[in-house]
Amino acid sequence: MDLRIFTEPQQGASYDTLLTVAKATEDLGFDAFFRSDHYLRMGDGDGLPGPTDAWITLAGLARETKRIRLGTLMTAATFRLPGVLAIQVAQVDQMSGGRVELGLGAGWFEEEHAAYGIPFPKEKFPRLEEQLEIVTGLWATEPGETFDFQGKHYQLTKSPALPKPAQDKIPVLIGGHGATRTPRLAARYADEFNMPFASAEDSEAQFGRVRAAAQEAGRAADAITFSNALVVCVGKDDREVARRAAAIGREVGELKTNGLAGTPAEVVDRIGRYAAVGSRRIYLQVLDLDDLDHLELISAQVQAQLS
Repeated sequence: MDLRIFTEPQQGASYDTLLTVAKATEDLGFDAFFRSDHYLRMGDGDGLPGPTDAWITLAGLARETKRIRLGTLMTAATFRLPGVLAIQVAQVDQMSGGRVELGLGAGWFEEEHAAYGIPFPKEKFPRLEEQLEIVTGLWATEPGETFDFQGKHYQLTKSPALPKPAQDKIPVLIGGHGATRTPRLAARYADEFNMPFASAEDSEAQFGRVRAAAQEAGRAADAITFSNALVVCVGKDDREVARRAAAIGREVGELKTNGLAGTPAEVVDRIGRYAAVGSRRIYLQVLDLDDLDHLELISAQVQAQLS
């Protein structure tokens, strides 16, 4: 089971804070550092010092880290034109020496679009489909050839399809709870399917839908890696769990029901339930980015048992 650190910087974090967490992620032996792609805080608070851009952040981290994978859960298709996104991700992949992964979603948070003047189209899913076809098509185009695309939302003519990523194929992550269109899209484009903030039972059902869609599309059953994203709150004892829950404004009982909370032994046991339904990777949503002792505890007493 791979453990990856997943951050939500829109809640209030500077680049320097993210760099500190990313370096701790690497030093403590975690597999990857991922971040959300949002521009507005959710819930109470002022969001200071303000938002950071996902791909600018990852470009900086690409030069400051050496081993960990870097990516997004999820880049919003509403934020960037697909040709520009393909260039950005390919460049950051080059800058990292081939350690980038692209999580791409339709976009959903209407308030952040209004706050920063970003169009929020009614037809988001069809745009996501076109973006996936364009981005992956640009990367797959052989050097010296051009890429053309004529869709309802985007049109590309004689694109040189440059630059190329450092990796032969950048892993593409698709996720979500949708029962019909999401599995079909994952079957066509996903190297990894991520089920966010869901029970093991709901994850098992969705993984099954994605597997069935992949088989219908002619892909091997093991062609897609299945993963989960879950909030994490670990303490060496009940008192420390309660302190960490209070620091992020959550209740211990709710966290144990909906996330990975409790002592290391409790969390290892709960991760085992996700492993049993086919999950091979967990994105640990870390909400208190100043608590590096939390990461150290997870590394020493959770990750060590899983590896």
